[in-house]
Amino acid sequence: MDVKVVPVVVINNIEDTIPTLQAMCDGNLPVAEITFRTACAEEAIKLGVKTFPDMYIGAGTVINVEQCKKAIDAGAKFIVSPGLSEEVALCCKEKGVTYYPGCVTPTEIMKAISLGIEVVKFFPANVYGGLKAIKALAGPFKQVKFLPTGGVSLENLKEFLEYDRIFAVGGSWMMKGDIKANCLAIDKVIKGE
Repeated sequence: MDVKVVPVVVINNIEDTIPTLQAMCDGNLPVAEITFRTACAEEAIKLGVKTFPDMYIGAGTVINVEQCKKAIDAGAKFIVSPGLSEEVALCCKEKGVTYYPGCVTPTEIMKAISLGIEVVKFFPANVYGGLKAIKALAGPFKQVKFLPTGGVSLENLKEFLEYDRIFAVGGSWMMKGDIKANCLAIDKVIKGE
């Protein structure tokens, strides 16, 4: 799937799952990183995957292998972590699920490369130098693409996406207010309208 923006979705109540994901689909943004920060995350992923089989639904804020296994069993198509977990990376590799670990230092990126990972989450991007830092890190790591999250917004989205080493951007700004309208605004930026 050609993904440019990965919305970070927090589902606090299971009954919010379908309306939230429907609004995203209606806004031409059929991608969701459902965070494992809430009690209903596993159930929300399962419901989302069942109800929206064409959506690219994954699990975010996965910090250990137990959460990873639960997310994959629920149907997550990708796993995102705020940092790099070798156990999670190996679990994802074994299950054939894409893993986007958080990496902001050369050492973390080198570890990700040694695990066969080609796309790393750069989080929190605004704290660790944003696009300027990504460009500096991209120099020695030609085989890696970045998924910056944290500090990305509609205002700087185009700037991030124009850089060829950006795989996609992540964020939660589109989940505030009118989700469909926010997603349609993102779609316009991606299409250059």
